[in-house]
Amino acid sequence: MERKEFLKRGFGSLLGIAAVAPLVGGCSSSTVDPVSTTTTGTSTSTGSTNGNSSSNCSVTPSETEGPFPTKVPANFVRKDITDGRTGVAFTMNITIKNASSSCAALAGALVDVWHCDKDGYYSEYGGTGMQSVNFTTVDFLRGRQTTDANGLVSFTSIFPGWYSGRAPHIHVHIYNSAGKSLLVTQIAFPYDITTTVYTTAQSYGYTKGVQDTKNESDNVFSDGFTTELATVSGSISGGYTLTHTIVVSA
Repeated sequence: MERKEFLKRGFGSLLGIAAVAPLVGGCSSSTVDPVSTTTTGTSTSTGSTNGNSSSNCSVTPSETEGPFPTKVPANFVRKDITDGRTGVAFTMNITIKNASSSCAALAGALVDVWHCDKDGYYSEYGGTGMQSVNFTTVDFLRGRQTTDANGLVSFTSIFPGWYSGRAPHIHVHIYNSAGKSLLVTQIAFPYDITTTVYTTAQSYGYTKGVQDTKNESDNVFSDGFTTELATVSGSISGGYTLTHTIVVSA
């Protein structure tokens, strides 16, 4: 069954997700260096301010893990999750706050992240109608870190691509220090930043053009993404940094 058909038949809502994407090439070196020195100006797009104070502290919405969750997250305790995938350099700084403690930083939380590569493919899956390219033997762009005293985790990655039917996104699953699940959610991207990457970073391998689905029409974010929208800054040549706060109830 193709991904779009999967969604049309309602299985997307059953699993809590819309379509899924194709997966791309195999793993090689861990570099994310570009193949050229194409330059665009530095830009910043500001996202959610949720979690910046006790009076602005709404629990981040729960979202589907999707059809491609990490199978054994504990195997991927690592900061650099590129694992051979190339693209525009990308750093993720994610802070976890606790709504049950006046939005104080949540130290010691386990944070799992995963996202597709520049071509829209996920590792650990493939060879089916959901994703025709087979990446079942590799595990790129998946990782786990533990929050520090400031509730912060950081990951080194590549700027995610997109696949038909979904806006660009990152999956996040948060557990407390004992391993109890606190929240599964997703992070949305500002449209101006993704447009810049997808239309000007061809030399880095982003050749699909502008995404076909915006946040407003995405079946995960269309009910509201105000608190799920990241702040992203940087440039094609220098790389981008995502900054985002996720609020849980712990």
